[in-house]
Amino acid sequence: MNPTQKLIIKMKHSLMNPFRLGLLMYLFLWSCQSEKSISGVKVIPLLEGDLSIRAVEVVDTNEIWFAANKGTVGVYDGKEISEITLHYKDSLLHFRAIAHNGTHAFALTIDNPAHLYQLTFDGNQISSARLVYQEEGPGVFYDAIGFWNEKEGIAVGDPINGCLSVIITRDGGNNWVKTDCANLPSVVEGEALFAASNGSLALKNDQTYVATGGIQARVFSSPDKGETWTVYNTPLTQGSSMSGIFSMDQYDRHQLVIYGGDWANQDSNTNNKAFSRDGGQSWALMSPSAGPGYRSCVRFIPGTSGKGLIAVGSKGIAVSHNQGDNWHQISDASIYTLRFVSDSVAYGGGPGKFVRLNFY
Repeated sequence: MNPTQKLIIKMKHSLMNPFRLGLLMYLFLWSCQSEKSISGVKVIPLLEGDLSIRAVEVVDTNEIWFAANKGTVGVYDGKEISEITLHYKDSLLHFRAIAHNGTHAFALTIDNPAHLYQLTFDGNQISSARLVYQEEGPGVFYDAIGFWNEKEGIAVGDPINGCLSVIITRDGGNNWVKTDCANLPSVVEGEALFAASNGSLALKNDQTYVATGGIQARVFSSPDKGETWTVYNTPLTQGSSMSGIFSMDQYDRHQLVIYGGDWANQDSNTNNKAFSRDGGQSWALMSPSAGPGYRSCVRFIPGTSGKGLIAVGSKGIAVSHNQGDNWHQISDASIYTLRFVSDSVAYGGGPGKFVRLNFY
């Protein structure tokens, strides 16, 4: 018996009980209207100062991490913030990427040398920070980090010797191994990643996507957690050092979104956002020459079947409810990055602030 037949049989039985029928109709109407429709946002400061925060990782409502400049990594437990400051020799480190594997947080620096720290939160404060990877040399610059599962994770960075910098762990983050260029696609001279929001990387199940910009704006795709790779072209603006894809997100195995533009011309909304419905193989521009200009981070709104999008950046917060066909500016707050807890709550970072965003 197919599912449609089962549904018909249940409906027939429900006709014998008006109360059950009314309840069924209510639940059906409620489910049709349950997708989140956002018209505004309240931005609640949780930390203010002179930090620049471009990476936020949500574990749950009682554990939200952020990574910043001036050697600062912090975690918010819903009431208080615990911070740690990390140095390299006499210099404060600059963090722009953070991820969590279910056990530890991992904070990654930009610039040369690269430092990757494994951090422990004991429920009250950050109790330890252990250096698990270091890389030194010309061109070293890591941009984003994420985990497929508790044991396996990946960090990606700007090209060296003609290929992306890719390091992978298979043991829960204790050890990281750099992938040889022989096992990676080649890049175009002048192609790189952006460390704008820990958004150059998107992971779901075994799938991996890496977004580039500069001379070319492309998407590198791996179906097997970094073992093999394919590269797809995108229609986003490209050709200059500060143009291309600054952020991407994946809703499911088919639906992906990329956003960016030209950092040197942030008001331009020409060819700065695109959507894929076939797992990244092809891309269609969203609202070309309309909607918001440059944004540093884009995220799917949870529970909207891939229709709802939030884009944030130095020029404010914008929302779309139809996969980017139309956009509505809901705040002028400068937010570099955000991550959702639910369809109405997110946490974000920006210039001098770590915030909670309550959408309504």
